[in-house]
Amino acid sequence: MTGSLSHVLSKAARKRLLIGLAVLLTLWLAYQFLYPVLFQWYVGESNPRLSFASSQEVSPEEFETLARSLTLAAREAKAAEQVSDQQDPFARQVKMEILMNTDSFLRDTDYPHIKYFRDAGIRRYAGPETCLRCHARMPVEHGDGSRTEVDTLQNLVDSVHFKFQSDSGGFSTYGYDGRQVNGPGSRKIPVGKINRACGIPGSFSWTGWAALVKSRPEDKPGEVELRSEGCGQCHIGGNYQPATETMMPVGDVPTNAKEGIDCLICHAAQYDMNQRYVIQDQGGRRWNQDRSLAAALTVKPVTNANCLRCHQHNMGGDAYVHNQAAQALGHENRRLLHRGAKRGNPFSPEDDVHAAAKIQCTDCHVPEGHRIPRGRKGVDLVANDLPGKEVSCESCHSRAPHNNADYKALLNGHIARLACETCHIKSLQDNNVVLRDWVHPTWDAEEGIFIPTDIYRSGQAGKGFIYLWFNGNGTFLANALGNNPNGAIDYNPLMNQLVRITDPEALAAVRANVEELKKAYPNIDVGAYVTMATEPLSQLAPAMLARRQEMIQQNLRRAMNEGESRIYPFKVFNAMMYEDMGNQGPFGAMILPFDYATYYESGDSAAAVIQSIKDPIVVRMYQTPFKLYMMDEFMSYFGVTQGWDARYPLVDGKLVNVEPHWMRQMGSLMINHGIKKDAWQCADCHAPNGIMDYAGLGYTPERVVELQNLDVSQIGEIK
Repeated sequence: MTGSLSHVLSKAARKRLLIGLAVLLTLWLAYQFLYPVLFQWYVGESNPRLSFASSQEVSPEEFETLARSLTLAAREAKAAEQVSDQQDPFARQVKMEILMNTDSFLRDTDYPHIKYFRDAGIRRYAGPETCLRCHARMPVEHGDGSRTEVDTLQNLVDSVHFKFQSDSGGFSTYGYDGRQVNGPGSRKIPVGKINRACGIPGSFSWTGWAALVKSRPEDKPGEVELRSEGCGQCHIGGNYQPATETMMPVGDVPTNAKEGIDCLICHAAQYDMNQRYVIQDQGGRRWNQDRSLAAALTVKPVTNANCLRCHQHNMGGDAYVHNQAAQALGHENRRLLHRGAKRGNPFSPEDDVHAAAKIQCTDCHVPEGHRIPRGRKGVDLVANDLPGKEVSCESCHSRAPHNNADYKALLNGHIARLACETCHIKSLQDNNVVLRDWVHPTWDAEEGIFIPTDIYRSGQAGKGFIYLWFNGNGTFLANALGNNPNGAIDYNPLMNQLVRITDPEALAAVRANVEELKKAYPNIDVGAYVTMATEPLSQLAPAMLARRQEMIQQNLRRAMNEGESRIYPFKVFNAMMYEDMGNQGPFGAMILPFDYATYYESGDSAAAVIQSIKDPIVVRMYQTPFKLYMMDEFMSYFGVTQGWDARYPLVDGKLVNVEPHWMRQMGSLMINHGIKKDAWQCADCHAPNGIMDYAGLGYTPERVVELQNLDVSQIGEIK
């Protein structure tokens, strides 16, 4: 009897085990095969197999010809750089030929991947799969000196350069509700770059990833030229949309999307930026890339040229004369040039002392694998791969950098109150955008498209950039946090410096530009427009304004008083865009995106919003799953504490409860490049008409008088 019962229980246990295994197998199969299909349908994704026309196989003979050509060109370029001061052409050529044939020169200009590819028999570059043949795993050296080995592809997919958002902690950003974004005690949500200098907030890059715009340039009357535009041009993902999967708590990026990663734009010395343009195929629109064997053979350690292929777009801007990437706009469907600069502080030998000294980006932003630090300080909502890793002037220069100056004790004493950038960034580019109107576009005859109207640009101190106390913290919408070390309770940039423009020259320029805009939009009330643009808090009702003041004191004052504050320069920026007024708080309302093609081609900004919010990802955002998963939390950081109002703002093809507004405060963006050796002089700050607004910075009236009237006559020119 006992044996029989044991046998029955054994059979039952085995049955339960088999059922359990079957359930697990079913769930695994569903996760692997069913979930990706359902998810792609849900968010409107397309992930077919990718192909690139530049990925061509060559014969062994063609390989050797290509190898000789590349090495000769590299040697010649380096030799020309070293003897550029030689005036006599014949002597210069002789000197170059001698250099090009020395052993050390041959070694230093060698492309090692030529040998690797030759020995491995690789005659075609096929993207990441080619790289992973040798680099499936990679060693990573960490800041503490330890070393680990990681999966190369996964390390890259998990980096900000691929997914440009993070659901981990480490943000130095505080919500207007007082909580550190994704900090201790908060529910983690995927957040990343909110780029207020573009018309598409970072969370809506899905709606503007890759667009083809029909332009009608004035020099080609009657002709239509397709132009490339979209967020994807500055990101390494090569698929039809950003990696939406990285926003979800489960799910992996599809294999096809991973195979679209552009390894060479970061790692190849010779990369043809003319291959970066939007193409349309059976899967939709996506960004092309250079997958030529010629580019792959020139893989070397990353240099400034690699980084600046994308990052100069943000710093110097497309119109910056030394932006090399902007000189190669595409073999077809040329990329659109953006007139105004986002930050206006280029990193180049012509405009930055560190670039001139050949300091490499990775000398300061020391990577760990594919994860690159941006430093512990950050005023904007940009995800940071290594938030605990220092990137600062003091990393090299210490807190006493003026060792050779005549007045080194005096200058070094300023470090306790002034950041290095405060003295050594004297101006930004003249086309630095301060006020941009996306609602009233104007016609650009040269490009043949409608563009947002820049109401005010300036690169001058006190106009294009201002000085604020900064302790490394920022708000959800890029407002620098800090306080005068005297503990002044009156220092409050969110009610003062960042919410009004008072400079007479700036006000006059704004008014003149608005009067010009009125010619295209006769219904504009110039006086009311100027007031809203230069005093954005005038758009708030009294009760909302009082609530704003209360939230600043209750929620942000603690973050303002943390740590050590110093005076930093900040580029300021504000924009007029369409907002969902159902999701409004004291610091603004939810910005709605534009469809690029509609916007640029028609100039009808409202129609561009309507088209954009029809995108499946925006539709899903206004549904319950997204509300519960992230939008309620997102809006709390935004200062809208009642949660996300999921009423879709498009009914019967018409916008509902959507209005154009200026953001309720200017953003303050860090500027850390464009460093000049020649700095501001003492009298530039310590004079009644100096560049520093000491009263606005929270100094007492008595101290303001002292600081503005220091006797600096005995101090000569500081160098």
